Amino acid sequence: MELRMRALALALLGVSFAPSLLAAGETVLGEQVVTAKGYAADVQETPQAIEVLRPATAGATVVGDLLRGKPGLAAQSDGAWGQNPVLRGLKKESVVVMVDGLRVNSAQPQGAIASFMDLGLLDRVEVVKGPGSVLHGSGAMGGVVNLLTPEAAFTAEERMGGRAGVRFSSVDKGVAGALLVQRSNADHALVLGVAGRDVDDYRSPDGREDRTGYQSDTLLAKYRHRLTDDVSLRLNLQRHEDEDVWYPGSARTGAGIPRPLGVATIHSPEQRRELYELGVDAKLGEGLLSAEIYRQDVFRQIRARAENLGRDYVRNDVSFTTDGARAKYVFPVGGDHLLTVGAETWRMKGDPERYMDNNTPFFNNNVRNDPFSDGEIEAIGVFVQDEFALDATRIVAGLRYDRVSGDAAQKGTGPSAQTTGLDSTDNTLSWSLGAVHPLTDNLNVYANVGRAYRAADMRERFEDSARGDGYYHVGNPQLDPEVSTSFELGLKGAGAGLNYQLAAFYTRIDNYIAGRITGASHPGTGLPLKRTENLDKVTIYGVEGGLSAPVGAYVADAGFTWLRGKNHQDDEPLYQMPAPELTLGIGQPAERGFYWRAQLRAVAEQDRIATKFSNGTEDATSGFVTADAELGWRFGTVNAFDAATLAVGLHNLADKRYHEHLTDGVSGQELAAPGRGITLSISGSF
Repeated sequence: MELRMRALALALLGVSFAPSLLAAGETVLGEQVVTAKGYAADVQETPQAIEVLRPATAGATVVGDLLRGKPGLAAQSDGAWGQNPVLRGLKKESVVVMVDGLRVNSAQPQGAIASFMDLGLLDRVEVVKGPGSVLHGSGAMGGVVNLLTPEAAFTAEERMGGRAGVRFSSVDKGVAGALLVQRSNADHALVLGVAGRDVDDYRSPDGREDRTGYQSDTLLAKYRHRLTDDVSLRLNLQRHEDEDVWYPGSARTGAGIPRPLGVATIHSPEQRRELYELGVDAKLGEGLLSAEIYRQDVFRQIRARAENLGRDYVRNDVSFTTDGARAKYVFPVGGDHLLTVGAETWRMKGDPERYMDNNTPFFNNNVRNDPFSDGEIEAIGVFVQDEFALDATRIVAGLRYDRVSGDAAQKGTGPSAQTTGLDSTDNTLSWSLGAVHPLTDNLNVYANVGRAYRAADMRERFEDSARGDGYYHVGNPQLDPEVSTSFELGLKGAGAGLNYQLAAFYTRIDNYIAGRITGASHPGTGLPLKRTENLDKVTIYGVEGGLSAPVGAYVADAGFTWLRGKNHQDDEPLYQMPAPELTLGIGQPAERGFYWRAQLRAVAEQDRIATKFSNGTEDATSGFVTADAELGWRFGTVNAFDAATLAVGLHNLADKRYHEHLTDGVSGQELAAPGRGITLSISGSF
């Protein structure tokens, strides 16, 4: 074990300072991930369920679509762009979304922060399921989704390469393209990327679905410079911008919308995410110190368009700016332990500027009506993690302390505005304990138990507004954090082309944050009031699994998810739980020449609905089966490309009319999923 831990430490140093191991022809024993333990680790030797997703050549368009159908994963959608990751039934508030290891903070009512990055520039997406607060802090109760772009890595020789691709899709008349260039030597490494996407309204079996198109573009620049043999600096700059994004699932009448306005729909004419990160990696003794400071800004124009007016009657501009710093030191102790100690702090500020037209019948007064002013959430955390072995069993244990505070200058507007009692501070302890034990050379059993938490976000603390469930929601600055306790037991196997995983899990969440019916009515709108409070516990439990195995010249794969959730406060199923589903696939992979893969996805009926909690707005969803396929040809050298691929994707072959259970919208009027479509993509590396 002493040799093993020292080898891990040396590998960490090599990743940061040595020329690229993969470029030098080295191999790794298994799939490596960095999100679960905070450093590169074998999936098979990690005591948590993990999915590593790489966008198919002719596949998904946004990250949420990439997750759908994978074991334990789903997506909640309010439009083609707005698809939020759902991990084991826990939605966006309870999942940490990161880009290159840095959390993306926002407090959006609609849309998906995971869509603020183009798939064409990603190397992979790592999804770690289950509690992750020890390394990632508030919100990591359901898990972590880490969107990883290619690293700027040193190479022994001067090297230049990259990749390029273009994709055309029939269902939405879409065009997308991406170009990524990498240049490196022993002291410098550079990654530059650009991507763009222009899609029209997509076609469902019902016809063209209005307001499902959008445009986006992304810029990426990463640079690493070796200062000495022991110290290197790195820079990461990113910019993503979307235009003309609509959220059809938000379309409503009533619920605080004046009757003369008719249907109101939320949309974003412009929104963007910008990241500025500066980091340093340094050898200290036998360990590696990594530290970074960063600023991440998420700006959104949020509008509510009234159909009867033919224009916007609510106009809201807001930036959620996060300034943060993080440091960790990974080092072997006594030859038997690999220890990680770290600290992290971040501060998110939000100050929305909202104007409304609310003077019936003209709706033209353009009155200032901010939901809150100068909102701020600050988090400070310290953590420690130890990886060690007891005989053949690998143990990973971690502990973290966080202090999270929130405040605002003002909550609400008008006579009911509140300027005092808005500050609060929470102190939270998170922990985890996991073990992996080999049953055979190719099969490991693992177990983990952990405690995670989620501090209330800005909307839950400070925003008072009408929402789509027919209630007027009142924020609560004094909310306690949600606290989850989770247990997971699973199997992982790999060898001779066979890969499989099976996991059973149970999660209990105390101090669940939700709206409590008060019995009173809001004086301005007449709507019944819900006050955001800490309610009783909720529980979620389930089983999931995946398999990939050679069958002669072919490879077959399968994945399934089954879970249940209960709201103990209302003694009913938990709101918007994904339906059980099964995915079956078969194909013939090839490094060169013709390849293909076909897939069936069967989703069961979901009739376990939250009638009380949703005030009757959650309806049962019919089951469905869809069929998809991809086929193509992998070429060798083609002109300037070392390798190239031509791929055709066939989607929803039977033109099935359906919608996912987690599709937002008025009951019975949810947006239908895209119908039959063809994608054509051409990509290559150089």
